Amino acid sequence: MPDHKKIKEHKHLKVFGTLLHDANLWHFNRRSVSGAFAVGIFCAFIPLPLQMVFAATIAILVRVNLPISVSLVWLTNPITMSPIFYLSYKTGAFIMGQEAITSDYKLTAEWFTEQLDLIWQPFLLGCFVSGVISAIIAYTMIRLLWRLHLVRHIKARRARLKQQKKA
Repeated sequence: MPDHKKIKEHKHLKVFGTLLHDANLWHFNRRSVSGAFAVGIFCAFIPLPLQMVFAATIAILVRVNLPISVSLVWLTNPITMSPIFYLSYKTGAFIMGQEAITSDYKLTAEWFTEQLDLIWQPFLLGCFVSGVISAIIAYTMIRLLWRLHLVRHIKARRARLKQQKKA
């Protein structure tokens, strides 16, 4: 984990002032981590630069783990961005009942900017829907995995205590 003092002093995060002193932004607990996964993954689907600032802002407002939220936006990195956003576009086109543009498709920023006037509505809708669905899945999975870990830990502790009583 990055040092929370360095994050508090980061030039882009200084605008949040004392809000960065909230303990929930730095602790690992079921609520904070699962919420951070939801925030980070949702923000990964925002097709704008500054996704990390959006993730930090939302994490601070809903009081979830800040470093996890900010780091998860890198799900959409230069390698994964094109296929993720293309699938988001196809999702939006499907929801809107439109035919997705597939002819002469290239995974380049140039193709994207040339086609922007035709694809912006289904693209943004697909990004929003994909972000919401992915965030819900991530939140639910983290909560379930955390619960599973906790149940296993409690069972193991009970077994140890039972063994100690027998001895």
